[in-house]
Amino acid sequence: MDFATLIGLVGAILLIASAVILGVSPDVFVNSASLLIVVGGSLLVVLAKFSIPQFLGAFKAAARAFKFKLPETQDSIEELVEIASIARKEGPLGLEGREVSSPFLASGIQMLVDGQNDETIKQLLDKERLMTLDYNRSGSKVFTALADVAPAMGMIGTLIGLVQMLSNMEDPKSIGPAMAVALLTTLYGAMIATMIASPIADKLSLRMTEEARMQMLYTDALVAIQQGTNPRVIEQMLSSYLPPNQRDKAPEAEASGI
Repeated sequence: MDFATLIGLVGAILLIASAVILGVSPDVFVNSASLLIVVGGSLLVVLAKFSIPQFLGAFKAAARAFKFKLPETQDSIEELVEIASIARKEGPLGLEGREVSSPFLASGIQMLVDGQNDETIKQLLDKERLMTLDYNRSGSKVFTALADVAPAMGMIGTLIGLVQMLSNMEDPKSIGPAMAVALLTTLYGAMIATMIASPIADKLSLRMTEEARMQMLYTDALVAIQQGTNPRVIEQMLSSYLPPNQRDKAPEAEASGI
């Protein structure tokens, strides 16, 4: 569970809800016509921008903003060095059936066991990485589009409410409901964009970058293992994926072989 996403979104919603409750009656902030225009209208406009599978897949991908977590880079490096040591001592067949922390890594190890050459391994893993990037990018684009569309639909609702109000100025009873639609649609649009859609889009973009970097680390290690590179050299090579303040803590590469 990503507590930063959870605390940020839930905290923002609770703060707004508290401001509403501490003010006038919360019922004032609920208007079915405004919800229909902003929520329904925004989702339909976003659907028009994408295919149905992309639209539905984005909401499935949104769960990654809350639940998805990659292994620590240092832990992955240690795992890969161990794999490299086994492959060096026992050959690629010694890795068969080994449990690993990532399906992507498991796919690469199976290629080693199957005897694929380093060029083929790199091509296949790069293709899988690009497909994963495309999936994550699609989800991020849908929520970015929602963040753009929701305030615009709020403005449309505001204009509708103003037209209704100005066309019935002789009836004082109609002014209040029309003004509510005018103001609440703007509020709903801003809330959806700022508090929900934009944070999820940004977090999915971050997940996309993190996962792509981890998959590049796996690819570099697996190609080096296939080429018979010394595990300590592999460890030194992979340390470039660590943040600068952690690289000094990584074990120094040894000149002797393993």
